[in-house]
Amino acid sequence: MNWRSISLVAGVGTLIGGVATFSYGGPTLSWLGWTLILFGAAASILGLVPEQLLTVFKIPELRKKIFITLIFLAVYRIGYYVPLPMIDQAKMAEKMSAAQRGALGQVLGFVSLFSGGNLSNACIFSLGIMPYISASIIIQLLSSGVVPSLEKLRKEGESGRKKLNELTRYLTVPICIVQAIMVVQAVMKPEASDGSGMGLAPEGYNAGFELWWFGFTAVITLTVGTVFLMWLGEQIDEYGIGNGISLIIMAGIVSRIPDAVNMLLIDSSTGKIKDSVFTLGGAGADITFEKLIVLAFLFVVVVVGVIAMTKAQRRIPTQSAKHVRGRRVYGGTRQFLPMKVNAAGVMPVIFASTLLIVPGLLFNAIYSFSDSSWAGTLSSVFNNHSGWVYNFGYVVMIYVFTYFWVAITFNPKEIADNLKDHGSFIPGYRPGKKTADYLERVLMRVTFVGAAFLAIIAIIPNVISNEMGVPLVVASYFGGTGLLIVISVALDLVQKINSHLVMRNYPGLTDES
Repeated sequence: MNWRSISLVAGVGTLIGGVATFSYGGPTLSWLGWTLILFGAAASILGLVPEQLLTVFKIPELRKKIFITLIFLAVYRIGYYVPLPMIDQAKMAEKMSAAQRGALGQVLGFVSLFSGGNLSNACIFSLGIMPYISASIIIQLLSSGVVPSLEKLRKEGESGRKKLNELTRYLTVPICIVQAIMVVQAVMKPEASDGSGMGLAPEGYNAGFELWWFGFTAVITLTVGTVFLMWLGEQIDEYGIGNGISLIIMAGIVSRIPDAVNMLLIDSSTGKIKDSVFTLGGAGADITFEKLIVLAFLFVVVVVGVIAMTKAQRRIPTQSAKHVRGRRVYGGTRQFLPMKVNAAGVMPVIFASTLLIVPGLLFNAIYSFSDSSWAGTLSSVFNNHSGWVYNFGYVVMIYVFTYFWVAITFNPKEIADNLKDHGSFIPGYRPGKKTADYLERVLMRVTFVGAAFLAIIAIIPNVISNEMGVPLVVASYFGGTGLLIVISVALDLVQKINSHLVMRNYPGLTDES
């Protein structure tokens, strides 16, 4: 028996011990259960992983990059245990838990999920990386033909890209200050009946100069925290492996898995596994054994489908012109122009989610001030994620933003001009306008399929939460923004690791052994 078999047997045994601890232990032993499960999962994975994954650690340079990346991500996670000064964290968590049931909670949950931040507790990294992402989106939109000078920088290659990144960093700071002021104001504002404030200003700091000083230091702390995360992502880009900002967002999403598992399987009153998990049948929101099997099957199916659609592309054949020089013929090779089915990525889902939150907030505010019955009805309709009105609007907005994002990021005329300048053409179509028209037609058809894929993935959590009685926090891992981000970042990381392996004549992670 080799060491991998021993690791697998030990891992399975430790996992069984962890499950038994949750079943027969109490809240005081929950830490032991999680420890056994984590060690058991790590040992089981080590025994089951293919040989290519172990090869990663045989390359000194790659091993160093991976360890540096893990260290930076550990520093990022430690920041969540550094709270803002003079705030009652227990009261903050209680307020945020109550707010999650309303429209404000949807906004905060969405921001926390996408930014990799955590607005449920007041820590130095509460804003996460969202201000930098907002600045990146703004610069990308402005450089797509809106501002000629920025568009010129985008076309200048590496030097232009560095200048745009510098502008993005400068724009991050004012955006971060504005968001920090909004968060601090909501935390410090006296508690009101409309839920506009939380009343968490500490005793002695709720008036006068002390209040302004506390607010000023809190805003500066939140701003510096986000700038530090931005710097941390750039260090991962330079010294680690993978895209630093994306890895920070992915780490923030994955870190919520234990909380989701606790909510799904663990009884909060006893700290043990729910009795319903070991039963068949039953109504209500309790998780039963057959529901658990169905959820596991759906998770595998959704993940495989997302991976397939993320990597799917429409290959357009191109032919390079032949050049005769002396007695030799150059060119004439046949290549492909890849056109991704999901060219817009996760951005349409993010835009659609954000825009659909606005009507609920607006009608809720109108209902609070005027007590109009129609506003209350519309507010409940837009806040009901399982209703057909919300889901229909969600799908429509995803289609709209998918075509919008593809239109500003993929320019058929520019692609056609580049093909013409490099002496290439698409067989059957004349270079120039004919080629651009053909690329636009193909792009419209491919984008329709990509938008349908995004719409299905986006509404899966709402359907699972409504039909199976699963909490929306748990159902969000079966689709939506979080799953798309995690899978796209994981695929990008695997691709970068493969490039290091192939360069040293090792088989890639996705190659058959």
